[in-house]
Amino acid sequence: MSQSSPNQSSLGRVVMVVPTYNEADNIEWIIKRLRSAQPEIDVMVVDDNSPDGTGKLVETLAADDPQIQVVHRTEKAGLGAAYRNGFRVALDQGYDVIGEMDADGSHQPEQLHLLLDALGAGADLVIGSRWVPGGSIVNWPRSREFLSRGGNIYVRILLGLKVKDATAGFRLFRRQTLEAIDIDTVTSTGYVFQTDMAYRTAQQGLRITEVPIEFVERERGDSKMSKNVATESLKLITRWGISERRAQLRRRLVGHRHA
Repeated sequence: MSQSSPNQSSLGRVVMVVPTYNEADNIEWIIKRLRSAQPEIDVMVVDDNSPDGTGKLVETLAADDPQIQVVHRTEKAGLGAAYRNGFRVALDQGYDVIGEMDADGSHQPEQLHLLLDALGAGADLVIGSRWVPGGSIVNWPRSREFLSRGGNIYVRILLGLKVKDATAGFRLFRRQTLEAIDIDTVTSTGYVFQTDMAYRTAQQGLRITEVPIEFVERERGDSKMSKNVATESLKLITRWGISERRAQLRRRLVGHRHA
């Protein structure tokens, strides 16, 4: 059942970018839920040449629905690279709002109206958050929750980012936000892309709003998250954090000289 609000009508053209790699078991199911929950919103699947035929399956769906499209990539180059590609295509196509969500059902299309409301209320970036009051997770082991909560605390301390769930992937950006960030200069490719985008948005002085969502662990297919992916993300965040602290120190020193 579709859900909309007065705020949504002023947002303009909206597209949800959905990256895929071997999501044939999930993609039709999640697209149908999204199209049912938000009939006015378009869907752009960015497929990294899935061996299981995910891209071809979306082509079949797109043939019957002009609000669905698929961007075919030639290789699996990371989540961030797929999103960056999709965002660039969406910007070139003139969309006013560009969102992102997973294909596995962990981000529920039925809750997208919460993000749309927050964007309509003036946010520049809206994050569907697991770790703000009212947010929750379903079917996660304690170890996974510890890793996510701990990682986000680390991000807040190191980067000074006032976001509870900087690693979340259920988001809406205004096109002006992506233009201010300059999406073409973003080089992060893996899961750290999410933190990178939130950090860049904050650095531009733009408004980030978090809304609570219920995150549901995938039931079908394999998760793309691993310890190696998490470790690589933390390494990059540490490097950014050190750079940020050095920049803060330089600003203070310059301030003292001019005082």
